[in-house]
Amino acid sequence: MHALNKWRRATPDATQLANDRYEIGDALHRFAAGQDLRDGDLLASAFTLDAALDFTQPARKFGVEMPVLRGRDQITVALGKALIGLDTTHTVTNTRIVIDEDSAELFALVEAQHLPRRDHGRHLLLKNFYRVSLMRSGAVWKIWQMRIENSWHQGDPTVLFPGVQA
Repeated sequence: MHALNKWRRATPDATQLANDRYEIGDALHRFAAGQDLRDGDLLASAFTLDAALDFTQPARKFGVEMPVLRGRDQITVALGKALIGLDTTHTVTNTRIVIDEDSAELFALVEAQHLPRRDHGRHLLLKNFYRVSLMRSGAVWKIWQMRIENSWHQGDPTVLFPGVQA
């Protein structure tokens, strides 16, 4: 057998699977970059119209009660308000994806750094587990439900939650 023949060409199913995995990951990257770049349209592009974002566990960890955000508009407006005075960077790693036709589950580890725009001497670093359900929307995938759970944090919680006791 010729050495080059040992490599099989990707079947259409394998190509579609690879593309789906890319697009699923891209939905989470749009969410992260939309915040970091202060780009509301990019952030909104990550979500279905009826999406839900559950940040209740990290908020509760800092003594803040907050509801699950429901709907793409509520999510983007709430995040825009919460992050207006902050510089953020989100790093996405350890992604695991399971696809079931037009729906998917994604797990990721996300490091989220928050710094007051005018005072980079303070920060809040969060290391979070993201559990995400996605739906196919044409050629792209969008987040339908996202639950964020904080593993650990470092820094000043008042950076993200100004009303709490540090």
